[in-house]
Amino acid sequence: MAANAFNSASSPLALQEAVATPPKGSMGEMGEAGGKDALARLNEALKELKAVAAAPLLKRAIDALNREDFVNGGKWALKALEKDERNGVGWYLLAIARERAGDFESSIKAYEAALQLLPNHADVANDLGRLAFRMGMPVQAEKLFRHFMAQSPEKVDGINNLASAIREQGRHEESIEILKEALAQHPESALLWNTLGTIMNEQAELKNAALFFGEACRLDPKFAKARYNLSQVKIALGDPTGALEDCDTALKLRGSTADDREMMRLARSNYLVALGRLKEGWDEYEARLSSQFADVTHFAIDRPRWKPGMDVAGKTFLVVGEQGLGDEVLFANVLPDLLEKLGPNGKLRLGVEKRLIPLFQRTYPDADVTHHRTIAYATRPLRSLPEADLSNVDLWTPIGSLLREFRPSVEAFPARPQFLTADPERVAHWKATLEQAGPGPKVGLLWKSLISKDARHRYFSPFELWAPILQTPGVSFVNLQYGDCSAEIELAERELGVKIWQPPEIDLRQDLDDVAALCCATDLVIGFSNATFNLGAATGAKSWLISNPGSWTRLGQRENYPWYPRARVFSSPSLDEWEPVMGEVAQQLAAWVDSPER
Repeated sequence: MAANAFNSASSPLALQEAVATPPKGSMGEMGEAGGKDALARLNEALKELKAVAAAPLLKRAIDALNREDFVNGGKWALKALEKDERNGVGWYLLAIARERAGDFESSIKAYEAALQLLPNHADVANDLGRLAFRMGMPVQAEKLFRHFMAQSPEKVDGINNLASAIREQGRHEESIEILKEALAQHPESALLWNTLGTIMNEQAELKNAALFFGEACRLDPKFAKARYNLSQVKIALGDPTGALEDCDTALKLRGSTADDREMMRLARSNYLVALGRLKEGWDEYEARLSSQFADVTHFAIDRPRWKPGMDVAGKTFLVVGEQGLGDEVLFANVLPDLLEKLGPNGKLRLGVEKRLIPLFQRTYPDADVTHHRTIAYATRPLRSLPEADLSNVDLWTPIGSLLREFRPSVEAFPARPQFLTADPERVAHWKATLEQAGPGPKVGLLWKSLISKDARHRYFSPFELWAPILQTPGVSFVNLQYGDCSAEIELAERELGVKIWQPPEIDLRQDLDDVAALCCATDLVIGFSNATFNLGAATGAKSWLISNPGSWTRLGQRENYPWYPRARVFSSPSLDEWEPVMGEVAQQLAAWVDSPER
């Protein structure tokens, strides 16, 4: 087939190289592959087919897709392509069927073939762009949406999709201008109001976000995504009850794609856990492993999968880390309980992030600890244990699934001060080295995450708001923050006259075993929940967590943090209001410095 201008942006190779992480916050509406209108247009296109022999087969494919029978829809499309492999409608129907069945690799290839054979059929470019966006590739999606709009400039969904792709690249003002211009022409479009709300939500302009999502719901009461998005604003405002109600309403409405419903289930799990309804929440949390997510991690582990209630005594049990590094540490809270269930004749095997191996091996010396590796395979993340022989494994599980069995309630969390063990020699080393930081208690600081997706910045206060904490007299502050912190450290010294001491000869991002020891050597760690905070708290460092009101990991608790009994929680009233909580931390820090307890 002849090359076309969009191959470089939308080829399977290009998709594999991109980061396959779709947005996880508020949902923009992009429709779904094979909507009723698109299938009706394809039905009309059949009348013009030259390959008469393929027409009845394609008609059967369309009928199957209309019934949401994607397996048979794909089969009939393949039969048609066997008769005419250059039939663009056949490739398009196959792409729709494969995507709706969750086979994204085949879907991409089929869409590309359809786009080459039907260059004037704008819906193909729109659908391929929507799939690229779904897989976390907004640059490629933008090119395809512009191609769609060049042929159909009047279509609201094209305008909306383009604005969404531009928004996802961080060009918020440009996206807002596109939407404002479109809303002037289409003020009754719930679709456009919803997308404008997603931008406000990402920028933590929560009142505007609620207003725009509310308008979308008013204009279209059956708009499931807008109702779900409203739930996201409510959780950010500290209203998990209202968030759960809106999410449940959204799940009952029709019109969402399968992956949208799974996203709603995942959000619902967060709301339930945030309300302290842990048993229900952990069951719903299994949605994180749904194959409907384009970026879901698949596990290359050909052993029986553990389920709650299974007898594990005397078994060789493999537990594999998942999510981010901080989550691997957080979920390790259950490992002592699992070891007890395995008993003296059982064997624990662990697959963790490579940098965590020394810490986990020291803590669990009788366990076999190895590293996992994740590669892009067929456009999806695939996790394996490349250096492990798994032939003797009886059962395995992703670590987060163990919560269903071992943490069904807040009361099920034990009062252990730690569940990972820092290197005592390195703790002693750092206690001695910290004397160089200055007089008074040594307080480690953490103020950001280096993860930029999911509008993650909303969950961290601007560094400028740390001023009242940094101005606490009698404290020597220690930098525990990984990544480039030079701008913030310079700002503190220039504007506040506060020196944040930089620990020597340590890579705060790579030397995680030493980072844990450093945290334990400080008198107190203050910060937001990132990987380092979890490392310090899991190894027993005294910790103060600055949290947002909708954080599910708080499990509905106000001040205590069940995962880490030595941690104390300070929560902001909402994601757009950090000053009160930063002031409270500063006040409590000053009191702690002067207290007999310290």
